[in-house]
Amino acid sequence: MKVVAIKWQDTISVRHQVLWPHKPPEFCRVEGDEQALHFAVMGSQQIVCVASLYIDNNTARLRKFATLSAFQSKGVGSFMINYLIDNLKQQGINYLWFDARESALGFYQRFGFDKMGELFYKSDIAYYRMSKSL
Repeated sequence: MKVVAIKWQDTISVRHQVLWPHKPPEFCRVEGDEQALHFAVMGSQQIVCVASLYIDNNTARLRKFATLSAFQSKGVGSFMINYLIDNLKQQGINYLWFDARESALGFYQRFGFDKMGELFYKSDIAYYRMSKSL
């Protein structure tokens, strides 16, 4: 596996397939995509996982982290998270946060992320805010 930097436009297909398949692809675009950092895990010449980082001083926000279903539970997402954490540390970023789907809490907790606050909803999906000092 390898992680590569990509353009925000290259994230939309995976974001759409995994996160919001019942919404139009445009729903998967995020305000600030043009300024964010976007990464992909490549597998057999195709993007199988995407993640986007939105940097503000020494804080980063992870958004639209998605792995194609055929590649889930195979270490691809873990590979990406470890890469992102290492990359942020090298840049001097010392705090990472994001809104995690309730169904993914266990995944993120394995990397030392903690829940912050109460459960909330976006488009009928339950989320918790999570964070970690790097």
